[in-house]
Amino acid sequence: MGCEQSGKTCLLQGNEAIVEGALAAGCRFFAGYPITPASEIAELMSMRLPEVGGAFIQMEDEIAGIGAVIGASLAGVKSLTATSGPGFSLMQENLGFACITETPCVIVNVMRGGPSTGLPTSPAQGDVMQARWGTHGTHPIIVLSVSSVIDSFEVTIHAFNISEKYRIPVILLSDEVVAHTRESITIPDKSEFEVVNRIRPGVPPEWFHPYEDNSRGVPPMAAFGDGYRHHITGLVHDVHGYPTQRPDEIDAFQRRQFRKITNGFSEIQMTRSVMLDDADIAVIAYGSVSRSALRAIKMARERGIKAGLLHLTTLFPFPRRIVDPVLRKCRAVLVPEMNLGQISREVKRVNLSAKVEKLNRLDGQLITPEEIFEKLLTL
Repeated sequence: MGCEQSGKTCLLQGNEAIVEGALAAGCRFFAGYPITPASEIAELMSMRLPEVGGAFIQMEDEIAGIGAVIGASLAGVKSLTATSGPGFSLMQENLGFACITETPCVIVNVMRGGPSTGLPTSPAQGDVMQARWGTHGTHPIIVLSVSSVIDSFEVTIHAFNISEKYRIPVILLSDEVVAHTRESITIPDKSEFEVVNRIRPGVPPEWFHPYEDNSRGVPPMAAFGDGYRHHITGLVHDVHGYPTQRPDEIDAFQRRQFRKITNGFSEIQMTRSVMLDDADIAVIAYGSVSRSALRAIKMARERGIKAGLLHLTTLFPFPRRIVDPVLRKCRAVLVPEMNLGQISREVKRVNLSAKVEKLNRLDGQLITPEEIFEKLLTL
């Protein structure tokens, strides 16, 4: 398992590619608890991290796992945890703590059928809305999705980069199909991709305000042990990090949290377009279902149907500015999902007058290209 050398072509699972992407991005700490179908991430991290001077800890449960990840990040180390549905549910309270403390970290959720223990070895996409709204309160979050092994490598790097740049937890959604699919990928040289690190304080410790606003809305982040006073609390806090009940400070804090993400829409919101230029029917898909959708639009083209694909890598903040022109241009849009329609609701909200159709499966089986193709024939 693994692919340690840049420039080397390897046959990797999606889960293994996530590990290589995390290490390439500078991740040096992993804490988590084994759970199907994400366990290969922890297993490979336990072997690879010591080789690069990092640390791996198997925690007693997922609550402790994300807690350790938050602590390691506050100490200045890029950190990762990985889980699946039930474990992701356990992480929600600590995820909220990471949001309010603006602690960068990456949480991988390899989705499986649910609820509860559900279908541990089957794919699903039922955790999309939980990823956006699982933790309570008014908060921004970034949710990315992977659909292939090369995606699993490249998008993981991007997840760490935007987490560090914007001081925010990033949720990376995979699913059982992508996690266990093996494909050949060539690990690029370090010079071929960007690695972003958090901005450290540029002022003396006595001038440092850990949550002070600036033009980007992202305060510099000191690590514990750097000599900077840094108060951490899950309560809404002022620029010094101490709890506040002042309405003006509360409002300014909450709005800054959203403004920093809004300012970064251009690099946070990632999509791919396939044959959309002349399309009059579009498929909007993500994760493993986008693989089936790609084949289906090619089948449709062979029959003379002008179909195209908008593949979503970023699910939240939802890329409505990219989706809107597709809805206005095409006479119909199909959103296939392994749930009862979680992203399709977001698509419909972009343009309520557009014709948006759903195609859903809940039986633990991947939506096939033939199913999508047959649905396109009816639009």
